[in-house]
Amino acid sequence: MPKSTLKEQFLGSDILSLDQFDIPSLLKLFSTTDHIRYLAQNSIPVDILKGTITTLLFYEPSSRTFGSFSAAIKRLGGDTVDILNPQQFSSVSKGETLEDTIRVFEAYSDLIVMRHPEKGAAQKAADAAFFIPIINAGDGVGEHPTQALLDLYTLYEKFGRLDHLTGLFAGDLLNGRTVHSLLKGLSLFKGNTIYLLSPEILKLTRPNIKLLEKRGLIVKEIRSEKEIPKKADFWYWTRVQKERFTDLAAYEKVKRSLVITPELLKKYADMDMIIMHPLPRVGEIDTKIDKDPRAVYLRSQVRNGMFIRMALVSLVLGKIK
Repeated sequence: MPKSTLKEQFLGSDILSLDQFDIPSLLKLFSTTDHIRYLAQNSIPVDILKGTITTLLFYEPSSRTFGSFSAAIKRLGGDTVDILNPQQFSSVSKGETLEDTIRVFEAYSDLIVMRHPEKGAAQKAADAAFFIPIINAGDGVGEHPTQALLDLYTLYEKFGRLDHLTGLFAGDLLNGRTVHSLLKGLSLFKGNTIYLLSPEILKLTRPNIKLLEKRGLIVKEIRSEKEIPKKADFWYWTRVQKERFTDLAAYEKVKRSLVITPELLKKYADMDMIIMHPLPRVGEIDTKIDKDPRAVYLRSQVRNGMFIRMALVSLVLGKIK
């Protein structure tokens, strides 16, 4: 049974990459999210997902993504089948293939949301599923499209546009799947300038930078905090991902190399900018920053994760047109 392409419609579409989105589809998702958010914030009961079941199949640890998908579906009246660490607690431990696992759970579900440690696993899952859509909740160092969608929505909410923005991306840019997806989203819009700051061993690859430049992003690599532009609209800080290292000594050397402190914020940050982080953080943002009104990572950014996923699941399952 062929699945529809996202640019034609959301109904029945796999959500695997930001490459699937164009500007009209993003704006449709944002307008749907506005509506969903209004209903949720005003405690208006909505049961548009009543009678639907979504399998949350998470091969990697997760709290926010898993929790926000679960909350999003249940707030709309749907149910979930929760499969955490299937490699330890399911038939995967007996040697069942990813493809067979997907085919089993599509027999029980209307939708599968999957996180997996291997890049490309989401596409394998989508190829295996004949009848229901797959949403990629993170595939190794590949992409994390729903995180990027909530990040784009957060920027849109703040600035009313997604073009002609200046942003700083800092931290683990090599392994940061949230970074990879968000940069693809920003490349859809004109006039965006992105500064990249990371330890040498965690820099975004040259082919990735060339691709982003080909798509229209202005990309500037900087070597230290001293080169941070003082008129940036947003900072997108990320943790150094210990789980991607085989050499723990190398991890220890770089894990605290880039930290937002009150002093750094005072010296380089514009008063109207925002500070974003996909979470979890592991020391790269001083907790004193949390009370700064520009810090949105534990406020609107994390809340928007639930709202954008409520809207996305509703569109994919055809419960909102």
